[in-house]
Amino acid sequence: MEPEAFRQAAREVADWAARYREQVDEHPVLARVEPGEVASRLAASPPEEPEPFADILDDVERVVLPGITHWNHPGFFAYFASSSSAPALLAEFVAAALGGNAMLWRTSPAATEMEERTVDWLRQWVHLPEAFRGVILDTASTSSFTALLAAREETGLDVRRRGMAGRADLPPLTAYVSDQTHSSLEKAAIAAGIGQERVRRVPTDDRFRLRPDALREAMEEDRDAGRLPFFVCATVGTTSTTSADPVAPVADVCEEQDAWLHVDAAYAGPAAALPERRDLFAGWERADSVVINPHKWLFTPMDCSVFLFRDDEAVRRSLALTPEYLSSGEEGATNLMDYGLPLGRRFRALKLWFLFRFFGGDGLRERLRAHLDWTGDFVRWIEEDPRFERTAPAPFSTVCFRTKPPEETAGDEVGRETVNDWNRRLLSEVNREGSVFLSHTVLDGTYTLRLAVGSIHHRRQDVRRAYERLVEARERLARGADG
Repeated sequence: MEPEAFRQAAREVADWAARYREQVDEHPVLARVEPGEVASRLAASPPEEPEPFADILDDVERVVLPGITHWNHPGFFAYFASSSSAPALLAEFVAAALGGNAMLWRTSPAATEMEERTVDWLRQWVHLPEAFRGVILDTASTSSFTALLAAREETGLDVRRRGMAGRADLPPLTAYVSDQTHSSLEKAAIAAGIGQERVRRVPTDDRFRLRPDALREAMEEDRDAGRLPFFVCATVGTTSTTSADPVAPVADVCEEQDAWLHVDAAYAGPAAALPERRDLFAGWERADSVVINPHKWLFTPMDCSVFLFRDDEAVRRSLALTPEYLSSGEEGATNLMDYGLPLGRRFRALKLWFLFRFFGGDGLRERLRAHLDWTGDFVRWIEEDPRFERTAPAPFSTVCFRTKPPEETAGDEVGRETVNDWNRRLLSEVNREGSVFLSHTVLDGTYTLRLAVGSIHHRRQDVRRAYERLVEARERLARGADG
């Protein structure tokens, strides 16, 4: 593509992107296609002859948009947001234009040093101590996997070099999570050779928080049985309910047991920048590692997961491996490829740099507070409406709730399956309408609805609209049940 043709195409793409962002709420938030439908609109074989760029962009509208679930839609409340703020989106364009690979310092000095600096900006902003440094990986799944590998190597069992197979000297390594911890920790244990059976799910309390007493009991029981407790994950902002584990007493247990403490704050981490929410993070400064995903509640496009850790060398030695063709001799330089499984690394730091500079720390805090305020509004509407009830605390910007069937609303007890069926039907009805997308979880056997505020595109009226759609859908179901 010649320079002038590129300029013209870039303008067309920019115009398309701006128009899409302005009109995103005109699309149904949830894609309305069946499996295989998008593929049926794609050519079965690659084209042999070049096609005009205008035709390609036209097919974005014809083929791609109908198959998109619009995460940037103001009615998207189903999962933790992954929304694209304008400055971070533009940073992606610049990063792609540069086309760098920050595997070594010398292959991209600016990407390397900006990553170190912007990670430290985030650390300061959420008030973690200077002892932490970190890198940007793709997702929290990768960050937690990297933490697990570092913890495995810290056992002193030399698994990196000797492996785990056929070793009589290797006790069963055991990791501990709560019954609310994200499934990626189990996947990490599978990939690391620990095994799914060696991940113990510790019970939680009536607020869905990991119980430190149950953790201590489980670790002592395993140690007495010849197993080796080596890794604990505490979560601040669990996936189902956004509960916050009591990190400080969990840290006490980890110190007693000489186990690595990893804190999963992938979703809720940005809230630590707010003084009024900081008590929910008490003790996380004692962790060995922490993960925060700016691509969740900090308006950064996928993918951007910040993995922070105390012991630089512990993380580095678990995976660092440098072939001769990549060896270099720069004194004092960081080679980012040493801190994770991938060799190639995108210029992800540019997104955080644009974001912080465009909004400023105060601007970002202002938006988080707005989300928390609107979440509080939704909680109040639900609690004041006898047709609904909240089913879990809402410490951040996600609400778990359910509808009551008409019989229960009138005061008659109904069975759990009836309640679950009503909520399944309500969720389906709301999502089918097209302006709002919600999700569900199961808490203590009860089918529970979830609304997660957190997109850069959310406004108070969008949260209100979600409540109104719930009421309308529930009334339609009630009328149908009546006859």
